[in-house]
Amino acid sequence: MLHAPSVPQCSNILYSSRRVVARILLAVASLLAINDRLAIAVVHDGDHPPGVRALKPAEVYAPSLLPDRIILTWAGDPTTTQSVTWRTSTEVATGKAQIAEATPGPEFAKKAKEQIAESVALKSDLNTAHFHSVTFKELTPGTKYAYRVGDGTNWSEWFQFTTADVLEKPFSFIYFGDAQNDLRSMWSRVIREAYSDAPKAKFLLHAGDLINTAQSDGEWGEWFGAGGWLNAMIPNVPVAGNHEQHKLPEGKTQLTHHWRPQFTLPEHGPEGLEESCYTFEYQNARFIILNSNTKIPEQTKWLDAILSKNTKPWVICSFHHPVFSTAKSRDNAALREAWKPVLDKYRVDLVLQGHDHSYGRTGLDTPSTDPDAKPASAVENVPTGVTHRDDHHGTVYVVSVSGPKMYNITQKPFMVRMGEDTQLYQIITIDGLKLRYEARTANGQIYDAFQLDKAIGEPNRLIEIQPEIEERRRPPATAPTPAPSSNAEAAASPVK
Repeated sequence: MLHAPSVPQCSNILYSSRRVVARILLAVASLLAINDRLAIAVVHDGDHPPGVRALKPAEVYAPSLLPDRIILTWAGDPTTTQSVTWRTSTEVATGKAQIAEATPGPEFAKKAKEQIAESVALKSDLNTAHFHSVTFKELTPGTKYAYRVGDGTNWSEWFQFTTADVLEKPFSFIYFGDAQNDLRSMWSRVIREAYSDAPKAKFLLHAGDLINTAQSDGEWGEWFGAGGWLNAMIPNVPVAGNHEQHKLPEGKTQLTHHWRPQFTLPEHGPEGLEESCYTFEYQNARFIILNSNTKIPEQTKWLDAILSKNTKPWVICSFHHPVFSTAKSRDNAALREAWKPVLDKYRVDLVLQGHDHSYGRTGLDTPSTDPDAKPASAVENVPTGVTHRDDHHGTVYVVSVSGPKMYNITQKPFMVRMGEDTQLYQIITIDGLKLRYEARTANGQIYDAFQLDKAIGEPNRLIEIQPEIEERRRPPATAPTPAPSSNAEAAASPVK
């Protein structure tokens, strides 16, 4: 006969059972944790593990009371002015900015002067936001300032910038080709690597196609997010590309409605091109920004007039569509015929371009009109050393790309260096009558480099500098053909 256990025996049995159950639950929890870690490990961009909701662009890029998309640009003289633009929700009717000369300690804030912003509402595909802009004036050249933006209650952090010197000093700037696609995931590393290589760069120049879809507020949000606080500390010089053009119902195109509210730029270009065609001086260099999407004849006259009055030894132009394309099917003949004679006439030193999603850089000799014509003194494989130029030419033309979208190239005899499938940024340094150019890969390697030596009234001397890596080229059998000039992308540009 079986007997019922005593009370102490029951307690022991219950205690043992609980221990067993606890061990089982602990083992199950461990297995679940391991499974979760494995699941997380295999998630890539665009993948979402079960139960995790993907954020929508309208949520990610919703404006708020707190300022965002803060960006420095110039609408006036870089020695005595600085413009800043930012975004808030429509709850902020009046934007404000405060500025003071920076000091070693926090006492500068007590001396800050306040300025009321100009504000405009922008209705985008995601939301309606207020964009605010201020141009600080009567600043002291060569001086570091601290500033912040907000509404009087909700403020940004304090940022700093330095005005340009009146006296000539060495300076650098960074040039980017098309960013355009996968801005948050793939382009952000490029702008940040560039900053790590040139943290004292005086400005960032973007040669068009900053985004892919002109009116997409989400893409603009990605672009601003990639640069982040850098945009609030280092002035930006944006160039309008064909992807900044919005197609209207009647088939015409116009500059995206995002452009002017979010960038405060000079308005002294030809009529209808305010803030997309402009010029400024920095130290001993003149920079000229053109809009290659429209009004080419008007800009040709304007360019000639600007260059005829120039007194700076260095002249650098930037526009989106290349004078010499890196691909035969994307030639911009009308643009070249209009602008190259003017660039030759005034011996412009450097032209910085984008559009072709590849890399190509000329020497000092380039054809007058036919992009496939070989100049008399062309050098097919230029070694380290000095090359020469024709008296009527001498401009170095560059096409570059910083984003992940890539096209194949067509070899040109006057291109000294070319490249495919390579994200790049360019650091350009001007020191007196010497200009040093370095194109660096997204992981910081020198892909192309040269130096220009200037003697006033005489041709430049170009010295090739040995790169750190070989040319990156696709195998011919697998290279895809880039979109021809008649495709939807090119249709937005009348120069095609």
